[in-house]
Amino acid sequence: MLALFNIEQWLDKGGLALASLIIFAETGLLVGFFLPGDSLLFLAGFLASGPKGLPHLPSIWLVVPVLAIAAFVGNQVGYLIGRRFGPSVFDRPDSRWFSQRNVTRTHEFFELYGTKALVLARFVPIVRTFVPVMAGVGKMDARTFMGANAIGAVIWAGGVTTLGYFLGQVDVIKNNIELAAVAIVAVSLIPVGIEFVRHRREPPDETASAD
Repeated sequence: MLALFNIEQWLDKGGLALASLIIFAETGLLVGFFLPGDSLLFLAGFLASGPKGLPHLPSIWLVVPVLAIAAFVGNQVGYLIGRRFGPSVFDRPDSRWFSQRNVTRTHEFFELYGTKALVLARFVPIVRTFVPVMAGVGKMDARTFMGANAIGAVIWAGGVTTLGYFLGQVDVIKNNIELAAVAIVAVSLIPVGIEFVRHRREPPDETASAD
């Protein structure tokens, strides 16, 4: 991996605390969209399985809830940022750390899936960073957001980390961990792909057509 995204090295130096901070930043702060959340979760689970010759993380029973909480709190912060500062959050020119293209992509995703976007977006890099902020800008009901946020945090952070833990005990995965981390990003997109296909197969809204 490139040095910037040598996640194994990150976790070796910063451990669970740094992993939690990265997950929080990617899911709650607009500047965190470039962080590799899926790969980090997978590797955190892998390292919690205690592979020989690699840095270890604490027990999986601690790693999973801590990362899930970080993902939950991150999205709550993103929601509050959007709610507090409104449309001005997205009304900025393109820069190194901000792109209107990402905003447009997130808006389309949110329009397509509605509340379900809060759960599905967890599995889509970049989009998961902007969706909670957009929900805040749109003044989504706080309880509705919190419930969907909790479900998404548990499924994403808990699921991907646990998968890394169990696969970390398989020899072929141990010997090809970097490829496995990349593959997990592709696999994590499957729920979104299924939902997209299902949506495309739904019959058109006859009421809308009549209008």
